[in-house]
Amino acid sequence: MVGCDPSAGASHEASRIYRSIRQFWHYLAPRRARAAGKDRREDRLCPSRPGTASKNPSVPLLAGLACEGLREPENFVLIIRATDGDMAKVLSVLDELLASNVDLFVISGPPLTRALHDAIKTRPIVTIDLESDPVESGWLQSYARPGGNLTGVFADFPDFSTKWLQLLKEIAPGITKLVVLWDTSTPLVQPKAVTAAAQSVDVRTDVLELKSPSDFETVFNAASARRPDGLLLLSSPLVSINSKQLAELALQHRLPAISLFASFAGSGGLISYGPNIDEQYREAGIMVAKILKGTKPADLPAERPTRFELIVNSKTAKSLGVKVPPTLLATADEVIE
Repeated sequence: MVGCDPSAGASHEASRIYRSIRQFWHYLAPRRARAAGKDRREDRLCPSRPGTASKNPSVPLLAGLACEGLREPENFVLIIRATDGDMAKVLSVLDELLASNVDLFVISGPPLTRALHDAIKTRPIVTIDLESDPVESGWLQSYARPGGNLTGVFADFPDFSTKWLQLLKEIAPGITKLVVLWDTSTPLVQPKAVTAAAQSVDVRTDVLELKSPSDFETVFNAASARRPDGLLLLSSPLVSINSKQLAELALQHRLPAISLFASFAGSGGLISYGPNIDEQYREAGIMVAKILKGTKPADLPAERPTRFELIVNSKTAKSLGVKVPPTLLATADEVIE
């Protein structure tokens, strides 16, 4: 992944703020861009919770645009539209945006990537999708040459699965049974990869489905009834947005748990390990700027994350009676006391 210094286009204080609210990185936002003397409209579409906090992921996105010399308000105007986390609202909002001569969409998450890929065949789309295999899904011909009107940032989950299991086994060496929580709106690539990785190290997995916050408590009760040695939350917008509630439930049920999102460990979960979400948005901003300057999405290589963060909540470990190896604490990017 090619990027630039996060200080470009964003102050140190802004960087601190968007690190602290990264759990709100799903939202819908259209933006108007003026590049090369031409009015252009760029739209960002993704699920969110209501409120101003949902605007904050625009900070690293704007920093990415600034890396390529495009700044607000000189080159574009940022406008926010929110679906309040309700995917049913997406189609009506999409119709509105298509009618308003939108030039470019920025989206996140598998449901929106799938919906817009199917609905829009000519206008450029930049997506941040950490849950899908874009080639297997038919969205890209290849990472190097996407070949259509969609490109973006995608994660490689088989590698993540192995690392997650390694981290859990470092903390709980005797682990033999693992409950995996999977958001059914995301592709099967994640649970398949975790199941395969677990079998290779003699760990049995039980995959339970997540569908909405209303079923979280029921799912955690079912997870506890299986008496697992640990819990793994697969990546999804649902998990990201609700990290605090999920972390509290994991602690309540005394489950050593790991998630992709830093907000999970920050809210009381045991461990988080995953890509730096801010950098994914900054990279998307760079890609958007290149497209606005004339590069075709078909020729703009899709990216994979290159920086990963390990955060350990030492306070939670003590509460669970779990001993975190000193070597793991030494390699963590952040230890929460």
